[in-house]
Amino acid sequence: MSVDLRIAVPRRYLVRMRPKRQSHVFTDVLIIGGGIAGIRAALEIDPRLDVLVVTKDTLDVSNSAYAQGGIAGVLDPSDDVADHERDTLAAGCGLCDPQIVRMVVREAPERIRELSALGAQFDRENGRLALTQEGGHSHRRIVHALGDATGKEVMRALVQRVRDAEHIRTWERAFTVDLLTHEGSCRGAFVHTSAAGGTMVWAKRTILATGGAGRLYRETTNPPIATADGHAMGFRAGAVVRDMEFMQFHPTVLYIAGGARYLISEAVRGEGAVLRNVRGERFMPQYSPDAELAPRDVVARAITDQMALTTHPCVYLDLSHLDPDLIRRRFPHIGRVCAEFGIDITRDWIPVRPGAHYMIGGLQVDAEGRTSLPGLFAAGEVTSSGLHGANRLASNSLLEGLVFGAHAGAAASREALEEPDRLQVEPIDWEFHDGDDDEELDVADLEASLRSLMWRDVGIRRNADHLSEAARQVDFWQRYAGRREFASPRGWELQNMLLVSRAMIAAASLREESRGVHFRTDFPDPRPEFARHITLAAAGEDR
Repeated sequence: MSVDLRIAVPRRYLVRMRPKRQSHVFTDVLIIGGGIAGIRAALEIDPRLDVLVVTKDTLDVSNSAYAQGGIAGVLDPSDDVADHERDTLAAGCGLCDPQIVRMVVREAPERIRELSALGAQFDRENGRLALTQEGGHSHRRIVHALGDATGKEVMRALVQRVRDAEHIRTWERAFTVDLLTHEGSCRGAFVHTSAAGGTMVWAKRTILATGGAGRLYRETTNPPIATADGHAMGFRAGAVVRDMEFMQFHPTVLYIAGGARYLISEAVRGEGAVLRNVRGERFMPQYSPDAELAPRDVVARAITDQMALTTHPCVYLDLSHLDPDLIRRRFPHIGRVCAEFGIDITRDWIPVRPGAHYMIGGLQVDAEGRTSLPGLFAAGEVTSSGLHGANRLASNSLLEGLVFGAHAGAAASREALEEPDRLQVEPIDWEFHDGDDDEELDVADLEASLRSLMWRDVGIRRNADHLSEAARQVDFWQRYAGRREFASPRGWELQNMLLVSRAMIAAASLREESRGVHFRTDFPDPRPEFARHITLAAAGEDR
């Protein structure tokens, strides 16, 4: 059973009819996003079809490339896929789709071996894949690469394959403004580049793989590109979104005042690191029998408790009792980053605090990545696939991107092959409307205010009063910024962030319970009547 909510969403009018003809580009399959889900989808498309991959930055910049921990999969004879299923379902707190969990977990070993065949070099011990354990897992089943830079190595191998494929074109540093729809179906997207301006990209099938929404929060592990663009454009076009209240906060983000936030992988705790407060006290055993290996939401709330109790801005990860050679070998990248701040991770405590990390909610998709909007597929963090439920199990995200990227690519490919050779579009003259001068509105200031608001009122702990205030404030900002016609990606990102923030607030307000990553101080326990999804659909003025 689902709780359905329709919220008003004004359509964006960034394209206006003008005497000048706007450029049109035709492709068979358009893929928006260059992370693991988008690239894996591209590699699944039949070579007889033309594929265009559009990325907001370069192909080597994505949440996937920043992933440290690894990919979960049953590769040890002492492990079992049934255990991986149970761990995933337990983490999801009653909202996982068991059939989706079974499908993904059972494909995991094959997908990992597939990556190796494509050229990804995973870490090995004694000639076998090295496996580690992370929070919520009952066995050591996480494969990793370059110690603590798995995403970087996996994306290197996948991107190289895409660059070598003759039927795949890539547009880098191209901002997708909105999806194109006609007679209730997605027919491509409107893309803006600095060189060509606005371009109407018409496609038989479109796959959204735009990643996450961590930049909606002041504290986050996500790169600057993670501004919820895919969530927003899919929602505006009419696709249903689900479980938008579920943002996962990673418990351990490097906290150096004035410095960039940097993820300290959960694998550090998997290798035996312990958490201490500023007084030197190890505190996790009092919050969970699993201590530092408890699910992320439990660890994140425990850390915020300790920060409040000690009136200190962070807690500390202690690795000093572990083998220094193991730590240097296992976490070379984390070691280098910490060393830049004078921290030797083999003997010094690492200051950490939680940060927004992974968006669990998103476009509702089926097992083949189909959204509710015909012609539109989606894969990866932009989706709500049913794998994660109310809380993502560690290292299941790259796995989800691989599985659903392959499924969405295969399904979109089959459907595109069945369509006529050329998409028919009525000859219309278009011109991109440059919009207002962004200088008239301090976009950076408004974005910073939004991120602070979301961290304060829609963060790790929530309640009705704070959510109501957040809704009122975002509604106010949307009235003068949400309908504005900006001239650059920074303004369009802001509009996307405002829209998705409002959807998250609406869903969080409706879920009057605590479940998984969603914690309400006014409803601190799970409630059986809320063991269901919350779906949202746009109800704009022009629908």
